[in-house]
Amino acid sequence: MINYQNIKDLFSNLENNNSAEFFKNVADNVEWKVMGQHPLGGLYNSKESFLESTFHRLNKILKDGVILKVNDIFIDERKNVAIVEMDSISIAKDGKPFDNIYCWIVHFNDQVITKVHAYVDSALVKQLIEENE
Repeated sequence: MINYQNIKDLFSNLENNNSAEFFKNVADNVEWKVMGQHPLGGLYNSKESFLESTFHRLNKILKDGVILKVNDIFIDERKNVAIVEMDSISIAKDGKPFDNIYCWIVHFNDQVITKVHAYVDSALVKQLIEENE
């Protein structure tokens, strides 16, 4: 069963540049859908494919990698779902801030993430990749 403190602690890893610790709590066969019409958008059916296509790709073009600061957390304990709003606090290789806003709807089985719908600003993602890859 998830609770506010568990989710806050888990997602703090993304702010502290410790995404490896965060992803230890993601199922290998996670269903991760990144919404939008941009180079990272699509459905990923494994942790490996999601990481390779998104986080690892972004880590090459963001100076300190993907760093996300949590703004808000909403929990539905009955459904084992968290909605997490985050801001990117990353800087691109070209020196520009990557000021994206994220909203992830995260489904858990116990403490393990099994499904995510991730909403991002598609235009900013596209611009970041076009200017820095």
